[in-house]
Amino acid sequence: MDSIVIVGIGLIGGSFAKGLKRLFPESRIIGFDKDENNLSEALQLGLIDEKGTDRTLNSANMVLLAIPVDALVNELPKILDNVSDDCLVLDAGSTKAAICQSVENHPKRRNFLACHPIAGTEFSGPSAAFDGLYDGKTNIICEVEKTAFKLQEKALELFQKLGMRIRYMNPEAHDKHIAYVSHLSHISSFMLGKTVIREEQNERDIFDMAGSGFESTVRLAKSSPDMWTPIFEQNKDNVVKSLEEYIKNLESFKQLMEENDFKGIHDQMNNTNRIKQILKGIPLTKTPK
Repeated sequence: MDSIVIVGIGLIGGSFAKGLKRLFPESRIIGFDKDENNLSEALQLGLIDEKGTDRTLNSANMVLLAIPVDALVNELPKILDNVSDDCLVLDAGSTKAAICQSVENHPKRRNFLACHPIAGTEFSGPSAAFDGLYDGKTNIICEVEKTAFKLQEKALELFQKLGMRIRYMNPEAHDKHIAYVSHLSHISSFMLGKTVIREEQNERDIFDMAGSGFESTVRLAKSSPDMWTPIFEQNKDNVVKSLEEYIKNLESFKQLMEENDFKGIHDQMNNTNRIKQILKGIPLTKTPK
């Protein structure tokens, strides 16, 4: 890999750059970012070797787009317009249907591999990047059959070297499932943070009482609104459905509280404890109520 372009030098793009520098020290990494301060910081940190120019894409062997999904939909077709026939173009977007649709009929659709690495932290910017972010993480690939086979091979070899696990999924299934396991959890974190901040206006010492459970639950509320608002917009229908089901469960829990049905509360929590089995890959033997 001689010339690698990364569009968006934040946590995701910067961590990708760090991994590439370790794996392919002879490669030259070129950065693009709408924030000039991010680019300068990425250069200073050694994440990239140079800033990109209009001619950069023509000679790139690989391009990674690690930018908000609304920008991704607009920029991906333009990127494909300017790359060579042998260039692999990847994205790291948290939605997939709208992104795949944006290049469905593009003449160079075969150059693009639609990806979603399930990796990240609550921090952002070049200084948040670190080598190892992708180690052991799942990378969901959509519409793999639409990517040229030799470019598939190139990407899969890279993902393996980065230590990633691969799952294949169609874009619609991806967006449905990710609404529950990722998007809903971010909304819950933001709204819990909002609720407690409102209370803090009257109780100045409330955060002195907050334990590790609260801190871990609201960790995602520190995530970038610039990144997450477009995600919610693109996946609106699935997010709304997940919220409806979540709200029903909250209302049910509230009703049990009002009715002093603490056995019912215990049963609900006990059934939900089975999620530990799911997260460890152990199939449930009984469907929880």
